[in-house]
Amino acid sequence: MPSKPYLDQSQVAAVLDACQKEADANGFAVTIAVADDGGYLLGLRRLDGAAPFSADVAAAKARSAAIGRKETQVFEDMINGGRSAFLSAPMEGLMSGGVPLIIDGQVAGSVGISGVKPDQDIQVAKAGAAIL
Repeated sequence: MPSKPYLDQSQVAAVLDACQKEADANGFAVTIAVADDGGYLLGLRRLDGAAPFSADVAAAKARSAAIGRKETQVFEDMINGGRSAFLSAPMEGLMSGGVPLIIDGQVAGSVGISGVKPDQDIQVAKAGAAIL
């Protein structure tokens, strides 16, 4: 029977903690969302000072990174590069800050960050992904 890796709650907490550590070290007020491989939310942490709207955006970025199986920066670049038809894809959060979480070469989930500049969102997301 085929098997696949998944995120357990200790890994979700570790990703949230790693992202928060990176955000705190840089003074970033962000929301951190962790999703499973189907894009369903497993954890959400809105740091002090993060705009309420950032919770929805972070969750959407996490979902898109999970179901798209790639960083959301790729989707943003496609759209900005002229592939506007991709806007009709059944996904939201097609902007920088969503990163897949890879275990044993497979997408086990994702992390989405919202609240600061695009490159800073990516920086925080990759800090969380790096712990796996």
